[in-house]
Amino acid sequence: MTNDAQLVPVVAYARISADLAKDGHGVDDQHKVNDETAAALGLKIVHYYTDNDLSAAKAGLVRPDFEAMLRTLKAGHLPDGQPVRGAIVVADDRLVRRVGDYERFVDALTYEDGRVYADAKGLKNLYNEDVESMGLFGVVIAKAEVRKIKRRTRRSHRRRAENGIPVGGKRPFGWQGDKLTLKPEEAQHLAQAARDVIARKSLYSILAAWREQGVRTVHGNEWQSRSLKLALWNPRLCGWRKHNGELVRDANGVPVVGKWEAIITPKEWMAIDALFSARTGPNIKADGTVTDYRTPSHLLTGILRCGKPKDDGQICNAPLRVSARPDLSGGYVYQCQSRSMGGCGGSARNGAKVDEYVTEAVLAKLEERTAAKSQVSSEWTGQEELDRLMVKQRKMLQAWQEDQVSDELFFPENHKMESRIKELRKERTQHALQVQRASVVTENIREQWYSGKVDMAQKRALVREVLHAVTVLPVGGGGRRPFNPDLLVPKWTESLG
Repeated sequence: MTNDAQLVPVVAYARISADLAKDGHGVDDQHKVNDETAAALGLKIVHYYTDNDLSAAKAGLVRPDFEAMLRTLKAGHLPDGQPVRGAIVVADDRLVRRVGDYERFVDALTYEDGRVYADAKGLKNLYNEDVESMGLFGVVIAKAEVRKIKRRTRRSHRRRAENGIPVGGKRPFGWQGDKLTLKPEEAQHLAQAARDVIARKSLYSILAAWREQGVRTVHGNEWQSRSLKLALWNPRLCGWRKHNGELVRDANGVPVVGKWEAIITPKEWMAIDALFSARTGPNIKADGTVTDYRTPSHLLTGILRCGKPKDDGQICNAPLRVSARPDLSGGYVYQCQSRSMGGCGGSARNGAKVDEYVTEAVLAKLEERTAAKSQVSSEWTGQEELDRLMVKQRKMLQAWQEDQVSDELFFPENHKMESRIKELRKERTQHALQVQRASVVTENIREQWYSGKVDMAQKRALVREVLHAVTVLPVGGGGRRPFNPDLLVPKWTESLG
């Protein structure tokens, strides 16, 4: 009699697509066969995996126990540490119906040498490529056909993109059902939102206005920040098209213009692209606002940092938050958070006086930089290099296709040129952003600031452009003391870009 310690520990899997009786008898019967197979082959089932009433053929349908079994097989043990050296099923079609699942199963089972796989007919060596291929020959044939269909579909989509033809699906917000003609009211909302984003308004403030106006998506839902961001970031707004995440370009590298009506200009879209693509700091979102789903009601929330030393000699550096203080002029203070909130609770400043001092410092810095930037040409200086590289790349590609250039020379050189072209295109979008912003906020920054033409989100974005943070040093000595601006230490950014 075989000792249990000598038996190979395996898991068993059972599945049925439709349990009409809802009593699980189908998978129970399969596991009985699995028990018989294990006994005949000297295997010991240490765990039963079951997916009842679940199809194995539907794409996107998750079979929880199948996925759990794959994790166990790859790890070589159950979550409790029990070793697992293989798997048993009644038949291959109970295990998988899609070739991708079969490949994942084989990868998991053969992750280590010496694993076993068996069905009701006996052991199968999945380490043998011939056996693996024969195991699901019909699925492999189906996979080849699916791949051909996908290739044809991709080619069709690419051709449509290159010809500027809209894709199928529901109409995009801003266009009529033909996806070509503008829907005036929706297009106007998008155009204004694009201008507002370029002018540093937060997505939250735009959404708040849209909700008040009752603006809804094409599905009739309220707009959310992510859906608005994606709508504004879509090059369709300026007449361009993306395919697989890249702008569709012609042989000369120029973006293909679609057959639909545009809502904004290419330069405006490039400015938006630069905004959303940029990462200007750990506390800044791509649209230039603080990482928060609301616009703070005070100018320097999160920008002021506590400069009080801690017991270990390091400064606290926690962000200061606003607390109401009706007894002070302005009615609020910036205060370090409590220890339970990650601060020290030891710094506080009159909020109105801090805002006044920092505002003047920021405006002076903005005016200084605006004057310097006014000397910069509105034309981007890298266009000549970009054009030259793109021509050179096309010529090299043609030479390689005609076997005039070796693989060893072509691929490294092409990679270097492609990298530089991407850098130049990024510089071009950043330049477009600067030019576009200059047309929104001119040299009259101070006048716009105090006239009410610039809202809080825009003011904070302007502050963020010139300031990384402001460290608030401790007053010392205890008790109330006169406001001392010398205890506010700004950390300036190097440039506006």
